[in-house]
Amino acid sequence: MRAAPTILHLDMDAFYASAEQAAKPSLRGKPVVVGGLGPRGVVATASYEARRFGVHSAMPMAQARRLAPNAAYLVPRFTLYRTVSDQVMELLGRLSPLVEPLSLDEAFVDLEAGGTADDTASALEIGAQLRGAIEAVTGLSGSVGLAGSKMLAKIASEEAKPDGILLIEPGTERELLAPMPVRTLPGVGPATADHLRRAGMTTVNDLAEAGEAELVRLLGKAHGGALHRMAFGYDDRPVVAERDAKSVSVEDTFDTDLHDRVRVRTEVERLADRCVQRLRGAERSGRTVVLKVRRYDFSTLTRSETLRGPTDDPTVVREAAARLLESVDTTGGVRLLGVGVTGLADYTQEDLFAQAAGERAASGLTDAAQSVADADADEAGTADEGPEQESAEQLAARRWPAGHDVRHSGFGHGWVQGSGVGRVTVRFEEPESAPGRVRTFRIDDPDLQPADPLPLVRNPVDYSSWPASLPKSRSGPVSPGAESRP
Repeated sequence: MRAAPTILHLDMDAFYASAEQAAKPSLRGKPVVVGGLGPRGVVATASYEARRFGVHSAMPMAQARRLAPNAAYLVPRFTLYRTVSDQVMELLGRLSPLVEPLSLDEAFVDLEAGGTADDTASALEIGAQLRGAIEAVTGLSGSVGLAGSKMLAKIASEEAKPDGILLIEPGTERELLAPMPVRTLPGVGPATADHLRRAGMTTVNDLAEAGEAELVRLLGKAHGGALHRMAFGYDDRPVVAERDAKSVSVEDTFDTDLHDRVRVRTEVERLADRCVQRLRGAERSGRTVVLKVRRYDFSTLTRSETLRGPTDDPTVVREAAARLLESVDTTGGVRLLGVGVTGLADYTQEDLFAQAAGERAASGLTDAAQSVADADADEAGTADEGPEQESAEQLAARRWPAGHDVRHSGFGHGWVQGSGVGRVTVRFEEPESAPGRVRTFRIDDPDLQPADPLPLVRNPVDYSSWPASLPKSRSGPVSPGAESRP
């Protein structure tokens, strides 16, 4: 535990939804829900306007639509979110060499290691400056928590939401935590909270008064002991600059169960390609390919294959995933598929580029025989006109996802409001324009094409010399909204 509140936790406010509102002037101040839009989709993020109706992340999308039928429902645009996240992380990197990202929109920063803060006044000053810098560069808001430990800094940022800053003075942790519910503490999920409730413990103060021995009896030595220390505010975890990823994976949940074996294999290969794109984006390679299959009855199977060495070759990953699929019974239907790569490394073993061809030859299949087999599979997939074939409406929804960017040769940049019955509806507007007009086109209109997201701020302020270029007042006032709480 530190004597000064020099650990900062940043959490962007309703990140995905806020980014969509910033990009789409017509949605500002209105309820926005981002997530999977199919019958089995779930909410990724809801704007604060949507949260007033009871919509929250991880909620089934069908339930969200019942609670907020007039909200805008959009498919995530991760290209935009990663771009904005990179801008935010670059600003954090200017404060300290010790930045620990937790996700695209959340990170810890060790201000002491960067020499940017060493007491309460300087920590509040730099926290306020950071919030201003993020808004100037990205157009979005973030909440900041400052404390002497990671746990308390995260609690502070949560208490500061939305668009606020809160500092917890070291030495006041016990008083602050005492009335809070047990779920405030890290590692206390619904099951643990319910177990503690049955034992008569609902607040952090209850945990502190119960004593370590009782918590160990209820939860085990490791969990019980850690929870007792956290109840008193003890947390000595350091900010770790690089949290090495252990795996890279992608998965999709399907609106209707897949039964056709050819369609299932096609989806596995598509997921393998996406996984490799993400792997290469992280400049990594991997040694073990993992296939995840959730069947119609919600049973989940995983299969893995370890290669001779790490690879980032899409053919190798595709064929390994296809081999793994052969060992899984999918006759009852498949509701979710996933492909991942583990055993990550920073290099690629070159001879694996030829691994697919070598293993095919070893199995006795010539290139010609494999071509015939592939043709047979294609023909089988084409001949099956049952429910497994995607309809024109499904293909249109995939090409024109709600909320994604488009460009029309005559009307310029816009975004998809929806598609159906052979039509796609587009609102033409840009982040810094007035709310735009809506027009409808045929889904095959040659003048309408998918486009890349536009920057949320066209000419952002140059913060390349920040924070050295901005004066740090050790005793002067801080910006409005900044708060120090004992």
